[in-house]
Amino acid sequence: MKYNFYIAILILTVVCPLFVVGQDNTFDNLVTDIDGNVYMTIKIGNQVWMAENLRTTHYRNGDPILTTTPDTLDYRLEAEPKYQFVYNNDEDNALIYGRLYTWYAVTDSRNICPECWHIPTIEEYKILDETLGGKIAAIAKLKAVGTKYWLKPNSDATNDSGFNGLPGGWRSAKGRYGAIGKYGHWWCANRQTEEYTFRMFLSFDESCYKNHLGSSDPQTAWSVRCVKD
Repeated sequence: MKYNFYIAILILTVVCPLFVVGQDNTFDNLVTDIDGNVYMTIKIGNQVWMAENLRTTHYRNGDPILTTTPDTLDYRLEAEPKYQFVYNNDEDNALIYGRLYTWYAVTDSRNICPECWHIPTIEEYKILDETLGGKIAAIAKLKAVGTKYWLKPNSDATNDSGFNGLPGGWRSAKGRYGAIGKYGHWWCANRQTEEYTFRMFLSFDESCYKNHLGSSDPQTAWSVRCVKD
């Protein structure tokens, strides 16, 4: 755990220049998950968010979050697949973009977020947007700036919120990985319908403006941000 803490401090030193901290958003304390991963957090309005994507491989009670063997296994026939993955099975991607989780793993009663944190609801994402000036303004303020991680153009990104949204891509139920560098998707706790659930979406171009808060197949594996209780 000490090793992870020192790594977090090193990352904080490198990443801090990416954040623009304004009147309504300030750096908060660090938070540690069950695996000992340490995350920066950011206070945006009245909410406190993780400023990094979740990387845990265990639920809060210590039970492992399963993955498939091989990592490209097709699990479409499973009723409620509860899995976590690293993009292209490359652990270096987990350090930058976090892990990818199915919605069923994210909403399991054993809890995937650290103690006193939870998976945000669609209502909490809407509050985040409102705090940042509405949907259009929020999209630019939620994305990490530049094209080190995002593909070009990413010209609207300002990261004024400090959320530091990164394009972690996805893993389909068929076992295919895609869109790293292009898209970032983050799970919401809510179902939209019996078949679909909510998620937040950011993009390297303007394609996110219509679908920023939309629906997804719960079997797909997306990124996770936790918000403080």
